[in-house]
Amino acid sequence: MADQNNIPPVSAGMKGPHKGLHRPVEKPRDLRGTLLRLWKLTKGSRKGLGWILILSALASASAILSPLVIGRAVNMVDSGNPVISILMLLAGLYLCDWFVRFSQQFLMASVGQRMICQIRITLFNAMKKLPLAFFDRRQHGELMSRLTNDVDNISTTISNSLTQMLTYVFTVIGIFCIMVSLSPLLTVVSLVGVGLILLLTRTVTSHTRKLFSRQQKILGKLNGQIEETISGENIVKAFCREEDVIEQFEESNEELCKTATRALIWSGYLMPLTNVINNLSYVGISIVSGVMAVNGDLSIGMISSFLLYVRQFSRPFVDMANIYNNFQTAVAGAERILDILDELPEPQDAPDARPLVSPKGEIELQNVTFGYMSGVPILKNISLKIPAGTRTAIVGTTGAGKTTIINLLTRFYDVTGGRILLDGHDLREYRMKDLRNSFGVVLQDSALFAASVRENISYGREETDITEIEAAARAVGADAFIKRLPQGYDTVLTQGGTELSQGERQLLTIARAMLTDAPILILDEATSSVDTVTEQRIRDAVLHMTAGRTSFIIAHRLSTIKDSDLILLLENGQIAEKGNHAELMALNGKYASMYRTQMG
Repeated sequence: MADQNNIPPVSAGMKGPHKGLHRPVEKPRDLRGTLLRLWKLTKGSRKGLGWILILSALASASAILSPLVIGRAVNMVDSGNPVISILMLLAGLYLCDWFVRFSQQFLMASVGQRMICQIRITLFNAMKKLPLAFFDRRQHGELMSRLTNDVDNISTTISNSLTQMLTYVFTVIGIFCIMVSLSPLLTVVSLVGVGLILLLTRTVTSHTRKLFSRQQKILGKLNGQIEETISGENIVKAFCREEDVIEQFEESNEELCKTATRALIWSGYLMPLTNVINNLSYVGISIVSGVMAVNGDLSIGMISSFLLYVRQFSRPFVDMANIYNNFQTAVAGAERILDILDELPEPQDAPDARPLVSPKGEIELQNVTFGYMSGVPILKNISLKIPAGTRTAIVGTTGAGKTTIINLLTRFYDVTGGRILLDGHDLREYRMKDLRNSFGVVLQDSALFAASVRENISYGREETDITEIEAAARAVGADAFIKRLPQGYDTVLTQGGTELSQGERQLLTIARAMLTDAPILILDEATSSVDTVTEQRIRDAVLHMTAGRTSFIIAHRLSTIKDSDLILLLENGQIAEKGNHAELMALNGKYASMYRTQMG
């Protein structure tokens, strides 16, 4: 586009490689609130969680009942009774435990992936509804990181950790009740160790939470650098910036390495320290229970059962501490996802929005003022009326505001002052879809997709017959090179059409605009990437395509706009000169000077 110096990078229609703005906002972390919002976000995809809850309760039965059975077996051995029946009961208990846990994991895999699928769909749909300004302020790689890395972290947590957490909760509650019934005194002793574990967990996770959050932000920044460098590799090599790019990458990678290392070191404290606390608690209970056994308060089997319960009671706290610690990465990613969902979407159509059917194309700008940043106006109080069917050319130096007018006409942005009328009504009164369907747009940067040539030309009009597609391609001179491709119109292009020259890619986008048959056409430097022979062919095609239609042509090559009905010369966000080519040449002002300079 022509006004790249005035627009915050990076958007689809802008020229050249840009560095995006990465401005992560530090927010207070809210684990409970984030999990609650994720729960609401997955509404409709949680079918089966009730069965998982039941299976989790059943899975805890083995941990709750097996120590009692083992204790009874010890008492039977101590009294000289046979233990075959008890051992068979224990074997059956363990077999049932295996089956229940298998069923639990099988069901959780299905439910978890449905929930993640819904999160991905919700996030992607939300991003498609965001205004262009959102993407202008952020690196594309950083946004891709949120769609991939952050969602994957949530997926891993839901699939692997949720069932374990549910099982542990039931296990702890059941074991605690039985421990109290066996010996309240030993239960109190065991709770001392559990309290120390919880205190340790809270201390460690208070550090890891911040570190994992920072790790995700740095990872998003690193992904943005990688995406930016790969997409602009030709510029990097042309300016011999390889060493600088490598140095920037190494700095970000080193920062990520240090942050991740600190996070892992802090999280690594949990397991060893909790094991120490657990073992000390186990020793203390063994001593107390031994004294009680000497006094005749406990049997040998009851002591065996209680010691097994102590081990199983404290073990879930150790594992839950690790699971909770792993939640930090998922929560950090979830908060980054929710940040996108909290962004304001494009303005919604008003309930009484007007349908736009067969627009005539009369455009009027009334005291239009606009700036991409507050306090820095790009357009300054512009007023202009363009009759329907007028072919209007906009010229001026870079940064004068040419592309900004196009952004306002298509409502990629809304005016900050004044208003723009189409057929006598404010653009904001129309339904957005109807408004944008009224424009056929060709940008300087050709946007092609990983699809066939035919599908790229008919983008937005997939039902179009191949004969119409070929006619549009012939009109702009693209038919010849398309037929030289391996499969002609069915040749599948790579993303961006990198196997084509820049001029060939531009011809395809012009053919796409011609095929839309929109009543209003916008061509933003549409011929800047083609040779002079092709330019003349496109100029003839454009004259044919714009005949009788309202059209806006931004061009630096003034020879391509001589036939325009109206030429606007913008300077510092204002209309400095206007008229047709003959009138402006007779005025002998800046336009005439620019034209003579280009013509030699």
